[in-house]
Amino acid sequence: MVDSHCYADWRTALSQVQGIYLITDTSSGRHDVGKADGTERILGRWRSYARDGHGGNVGLRELSLARERLAAAQSTPISRARHFAYSILRVFGPSTSPSEVDEAESHFKRALMTREFGLNRN
Repeated sequence: MVDSHCYADWRTALSQVQGIYLITDTSSGRHDVGKADGTERILGRWRSYARDGHGGNVGLRELSLARERLAAAQSTPISRARHFAYSILRVFGPSTSPSEVDEAESHFKRALMTREFGLNRN
């Protein structure tokens, strides 16, 4: 994550809104649609991906493990989330109901076909 002082306003904004986001694995072109509705909202969710490369997400974990195996076989270091590009698809206020956020997440997974051709496993 970008920790530079010049991005402080962005970090504040991203920590206050719920949302639906898209992660693109730039090395394969595959996508993952997710929702951020936890205590740190979008910022917290994205930080978890940056920290370990998957944030507990099954599809991203599979991708991360495959990258680790390849790096080990080639004796090269790996940056877990280096190949991720993040996009916000929809923003919700902090009082939006969980069911509305869930419905929006499902809509984008269907529309972008990320269950069939991307990294979504749910």
